Amino acid sequence: MDKKNALRAGALVAGTTLMMLLMTSPALALTRDDGDDPGNGLSVAETLGLFVLCPLALFAIIAGLVLVLDKSKDRAPKAKSTTKTGAGTAADAKV
Repeated sequence: MDKKNALRAGALVAGTTLMMLLMTSPALALTRDDGDDPGNGLSVAETLGLFVLCPLALFAIIAGLVLVLDKSKDRAPKAKSTTKTGAGTAADAKV
């Protein structure tokens, strides 16, 4: 059984490595393509604003709208109910 798991893990690692190499090959290209016209690079502040602050602000806006526009009336936690004999239920007995 160990050989089967080792073979499976080896195939997974080999496949993952191959896919990563195939997907990153355009990033490692040294020559530019025809029609390639890259714009100006982003500064550190622009990069952080675009990829960190904008998603956090969007998350905060959506979470705020969900909290404000939530129409649920029942906010209190439900109390555990016990039977008249005080023995409780089978679920309470297991605790």
